[in-house]
Amino acid sequence: MNSRREFLKSSAGLAAAVAARPFPGVSQTSATGSLPRVRFGRYQISRLLVGCNQFYGYSHFNSLLDQLMREWNTPERVCETLRQCELNGINAYQYGHNDRALSDLQKHREAGGEMLLVATETTSDPVEESVKRIQPIALYHHGERTDVLFRSGKMDQVQEYTKKVRQAGVLVGIGTHKSEVVEYVEERGWDVDFYMLCAYNRTRTPEELRKLLGVVPEPPSEVYLEADPPVAYRVARQTSKTCFLFKILAAGRRTRSPQSIDEAFATALANIKPQDCIVVGMYPRYKDEVKENCDRVRQILNSRLPLGLQQAA
Repeated sequence: MNSRREFLKSSAGLAAAVAARPFPGVSQTSATGSLPRVRFGRYQISRLLVGCNQFYGYSHFNSLLDQLMREWNTPERVCETLRQCELNGINAYQYGHNDRALSDLQKHREAGGEMLLVATETTSDPVEESVKRIQPIALYHHGERTDVLFRSGKMDQVQEYTKKVRQAGVLVGIGTHKSEVVEYVEERGWDVDFYMLCAYNRTRTPEELRKLLGVVPEPPSEVYLEADPPVAYRVARQTSKTCFLFKILAAGRRTRSPQSIDEAFATALANIKPQDCIVVGMYPRYKDEVKENCDRVRQILNSRLPLGLQQAA
């Protein structure tokens, strides 16, 4: 309990320091150059990746926001957001496959876009066909499906998938919303290169929630607990593999103020390894989220995060 309190206190202090430096003015056509990059296999990728959920209406918040995201994110707007990401230094895209996503990606590439794809599995195609069609640099087992197989004791199916990805010649990963999945795989020494790890364990069953909280939300909904990120960040630090931390903003629940966003970004970047990255979806309908988030990452990483915070969790 004390370690978690210190984690939150230290993170809040760092976020306040970051927030004290105002961000530059927002402009849909502005760009400020490169972002810090890290080695990932034979590639150099930005420490901030753009996520795909907002593009296709997977808000993980409610059905109304899902609909608003789908209606606004036309193919033209998705391509423009990806272009703005590249102009602001993001060179990698957490890609989730569907027919619309593939056609949008093709439009982006035809316009000169060069996003590197860290892609989730497709259930409709064999691994080799997915690699050929999508041309990712990395492929990972879908987090939702990983969690289901983990609960049912069928992780051998996940391992079989990773073997097929290795044979396909791209970087191999496992997606999950459960830190214990990473610990399970690490203990068994699987041949993987990275983890796509959610900051929050949002796939707890009703039974697990009742045991943990004493109640189950009504109606059933995703639950985001402040105790989860410290665990996820600790597990990310303990593996030598690259980790991509996603949903650091609790699927939009930590966006009520710029200070809250600052704190979430600062906490994540201070408590993962220097080679790890964060994945954030962009929905620049009301403000230039792309530039704001890129500026945020630049400012936080350039502030020379206190080393003591690295072990706060």
